[in-house]
Amino acid sequence: MPKWLENSVFYQVYPQSFCDSNGDGIGDIQGLISKLDYINDLGCNAIWLNPVYDSPFMDAGYDVRDYYKIAPRYGTNDDAKQLFEEVHKRGMKLLMDLVPGHTSDTNGWFTQSKQPQKNELSNRYIWTNSVWEAPPQYRLQCGITDRDGNYLVNYFSSQPALNYGFYEVTHPAWQLPVNHPDCLRTAEAIKDVMRFWLDMGCDGFRVDMADSLVKNDDEKIATAAIWAGVREMMDKDYPDCALISEWCHPIRAINKAGFHADFYLDHRGNGYSTAFRYYNYDTGKQESFFSKEGSGSIMKLVDEFVPNYEATKDNGYISFFTCNHDNPRMSAWYDELELKINFCTIFTLPGVPFLYYGDEIGMRYMSELTSKEGGFSRTGSRTPMQWSKGKNKGFSDADPDKLYLPVDTKENAPDVESQMADENSLYNTVKKIIAIRKSNPELCGNGDFEVLYAEDKKYPFIFRRGAFVAAVNPSAKDVSVAFDKAVKEYVFTIGETTVENGTITMKGQSYALMKI
Repeated sequence: MPKWLENSVFYQVYPQSFCDSNGDGIGDIQGLISKLDYINDLGCNAIWLNPVYDSPFMDAGYDVRDYYKIAPRYGTNDDAKQLFEEVHKRGMKLLMDLVPGHTSDTNGWFTQSKQPQKNELSNRYIWTNSVWEAPPQYRLQCGITDRDGNYLVNYFSSQPALNYGFYEVTHPAWQLPVNHPDCLRTAEAIKDVMRFWLDMGCDGFRVDMADSLVKNDDEKIATAAIWAGVREMMDKDYPDCALISEWCHPIRAINKAGFHADFYLDHRGNGYSTAFRYYNYDTGKQESFFSKEGSGSIMKLVDEFVPNYEATKDNGYISFFTCNHDNPRMSAWYDELELKINFCTIFTLPGVPFLYYGDEIGMRYMSELTSKEGGFSRTGSRTPMQWSKGKNKGFSDADPDKLYLPVDTKENAPDVESQMADENSLYNTVKKIIAIRKSNPELCGNGDFEVLYAEDKKYPFIFRRGAFVAAVNPSAKDVSVAFDKAVKEYVFTIGETTVENGTITMKGQSYALMKI
């Protein structure tokens, strides 16, 4: 287990929207390098960088054309190497985004695989034996190539699924078992890609759709076995590098597949969703626990998270995030005070937390935008970082019509420079709580965690981290509950919290981190 993960706070960078260094309207690697000091000063000591590989960008880079080449719009492989070096000079780490389940249909592997003549890569992807065979339970592309067969995609039609085999073979004429040599070679090919970037200086990978490899694998037994093999390779050759999964099943991802951490994703109705993101589209009301409306429940989060935490804490971490490139920003539903309370809670829960670029200043979810590069509803969370009140909010010197996406031109659009100068800003709140977390080991990674108060449809939520207690009342109503701990120090507060005579009283929309 890489020791540095225990005290890590990640900053997610969406490269095309972060900082444009050459005035072409698209963010790039040199732009990111120029902002490393900003990320470090905020308190984030690790970066997750969304895909920067060569791509036709039908899915914003998650359709990889060449795993071994940086997309020209971001720079070169030499720029990537410089980025790794500059990150390490600052004592930071950087994870690249690994896309192992599919490629672009312009990838050289697929170009060879789709040839009518049998060749060494014919089975690199999943093909039926005939163009007339298209079982409806599979997402297949039909009649597109000269090869007599249809190919499986993971989702978008431009992303053919790589072939790791089928755990349960239901169509033996074209489905290969997981131990077929060609399926094993696919896994080795992905390991080679990982070695290439790890040797260059990358510190590991966040793995996209980590559970999608083997098909007909409902319990993910064979998929976990592939990742366990990857972990074995990393433990042997790259023991200080990390592997983090987009899976949202920590017992499978951490205990069985060997990932060092697993994301707690926003799956509709799960614990993360009902705590932070449960907007009822039918009624038009916010029903999340962390909304000031006060109509949510914390119990789904508690009932899911606590047993998963206990089951995995000795082997890895569960990662909460403020947002990511696939979700609406929390600002779609919450005001600045709500965001402060939400983020302070996230940064004092166990695990390895992730801060999405721009969330630290409360950037707006721009729902009015037209889809860009396969973004669709996600596009509004991918807009340019707002650095200042200058041209294009400091993101780029390009003409506005050349920008990757438009910047937020609303009069109240936040920016980094303004928030840095305001002691009470969201930016400074985030910076303070991250600093407190990192300076107290009990608040990091897998320190002690105990729920002290959580009741269905009731407030507040109180939990202990070693000698610290965090109490949060996101609702607009004042609340009081029995509390038998003596408070030695109020370490950080939002709103008003008092503890006396065996009772904790919290004004509406309050957060308190206390030492007991």
